[in-house]
Amino acid sequence: MSDISQAITREQAQLRAAQLEVHHYRLEIDVTDDAEFQVDAVITFSASQGAIGHTSFIDLLGHQVSSAKLNGTDVSYDGAQLALANLQQDNELVVSSSSQYSTTGEGLHRYVDPFDEAEYLYSQCEPADARRIFPVFEQPDLKATFELHVTAPAHWTVLSNEPGDFALDDDVARWTFDTTPVMSSYLFALIAGEYTQVAQSSWDTESASVPLSIWARKSMAFHVDAEEMLDITRAGFAFYEEQFGVAYPFTKYDQIFVPEFNAGAMENIGAVTITESYIFRSAVPQAMVQRRAITILHELAHMWFGNLVTMRWWDDLWLNESFAEFVSHLAAIHAGYSDAWTTFNAAEKTWAYRQDQLATTHPVIADMVDLDAVAVNFDGITYAKGASVLRQLVAWVGTEHFMAGVRAYFTEHAWSNTEFSDLLRHLEAASGRDLAGWADEWLHSTGVNTLSWQRHEDSVVITQSQPARQHRVGIGFYDVINDRLTRTDFLEIDLKSEVTAIAAQESPVIVVNDGDLTYAKLRPDSTSLNTLTEHLGDVDDSLTRSLLWGAAWDQTRDGETSASWFLKLILQHIGAETDSSVVFSLLRQATTVLDNFVPSPQGPGYREQFATGIWELAQEA
Repeated sequence: MSDISQAITREQAQLRAAQLEVHHYRLEIDVTDDAEFQVDAVITFSASQGAIGHTSFIDLLGHQVSSAKLNGTDVSYDGAQLALANLQQDNELVVSSSSQYSTTGEGLHRYVDPFDEAEYLYSQCEPADARRIFPVFEQPDLKATFELHVTAPAHWTVLSNEPGDFALDDDVARWTFDTTPVMSSYLFALIAGEYTQVAQSSWDTESASVPLSIWARKSMAFHVDAEEMLDITRAGFAFYEEQFGVAYPFTKYDQIFVPEFNAGAMENIGAVTITESYIFRSAVPQAMVQRRAITILHELAHMWFGNLVTMRWWDDLWLNESFAEFVSHLAAIHAGYSDAWTTFNAAEKTWAYRQDQLATTHPVIADMVDLDAVAVNFDGITYAKGASVLRQLVAWVGTEHFMAGVRAYFTEHAWSNTEFSDLLRHLEAASGRDLAGWADEWLHSTGVNTLSWQRHEDSVVITQSQPARQHRVGIGFYDVINDRLTRTDFLEIDLKSEVTAIAAQESPVIVVNDGDLTYAKLRPDSTSLNTLTEHLGDVDDSLTRSLLWGAAWDQTRDGETSASWFLKLILQHIGAETDSSVVFSLLRQATTVLDNFVPSPQGPGYREQFATGIWELAQEA
């Protein structure tokens, strides 16, 4: 199999989308065997007038094919594709095959619990692993309906995208699931095994009642914080339905914790799979609890952005993930996590800045020429920088205009496929801003700007490094009031050139990018930096503190301040830090400083001094 090409190219996908319209998959999957699963598939599709009589292909990876016929004629199989020759206007492909279960989390994964030997299966199809389970036109823009039938051991539960029911036949159960609406193949879900329904509820409105359930394997069910997660889920439903102007578009919403998951979570329509790392068996930092909440809200956001309206090809992977990451933080604030943007700054943005300053960085809109390119772009640029840039876009057009554009986008493109230009068109119409130049500056280039500022009499001069971009930024002015550094004034401006001067009052601390609206490293003026060296822990806003911690780290990383200064700053002010995600980020950065920035002969002394300081703070906490 190693010499068989598994990659599907964008060019192949574009040609196939022009040739074919896929209608329906009828899948019968037998999972009663411990070693392999059996699949009988019937796929109906039509060919365009120009494709009749020509050849296309359908994807099927690593199966043993016992029978494959297109319109009654045998078709050939090379281990990755079935050749579809002599296409007719209307076509029926019938395939019987089998495959071993996955042990890598790709396709249909099988796990045996060492605690009680219970068996668990789950599918993971993004970006292109449905083809490991059944024959499929594996690209997002060939949507179709799916009809699923599953034969499983009688004592198993089986879940999929739609509700299902079963009939017992001796020691097996034969499950039949409702036919899905049109959807992309990477959103297909099959979860089977001795899963326990930990909790169930519903999301109820005047027009619909959506069943909500949480599932886990038996040995983990006791530890699941089910009610808390259902509360977050309902808050997400309320927020998204109001903001998007579209009711939840599917039938049910299951969330299933699965073992050995190779991702954080996956937005399968109606059956979201989540890593068991989010089942906490002991106390964890609040940052982890918040990260779980944001993950839950991220996957729920995909039900609209990604599942109802889907990218045409993986070039817009960044938008799919960045949108969900951005709106999940908005929803988290609505759900009671008021410091969600602080966590985003401390965790997500530091990830983006780190990756964007490596030789391996790439534009937010990457050139996804094939599936191999897609696989290497699930990274900090796609997720964290993309979400940061999207937040800057929202600041640029205004939140109300952004959401108005999103609502128009959902209304026009429901159940279909789009490109970024479709969303941009709606945002331009809602805001009146020309966004073509903005998109070129932010999405097709690499690297992070540095914003530095200096005081000149009654003004502040802000300089940004090249290449200059358009930035919408907040500027905060801070003074010491009752032993706290408190913001006394705030304004928002557009930075459109390398140097921008604004009239400004005299303040002990001036913070450019206050509110963290843009994506940039910060270099405070000397007066602000001197004040912050003494009073950073006294800043009364957690997001502003996180921004300023980030500025201190960037200066240290870039060799503009000493390692000893940064370590002393942490010891002096980390004890006042209330956000656990910021504490986690600072301790990780301190480790990097001690491992890489301190001269080797002095390393042991620095480590002992820092460890002693942290231990004393821990005892005082």
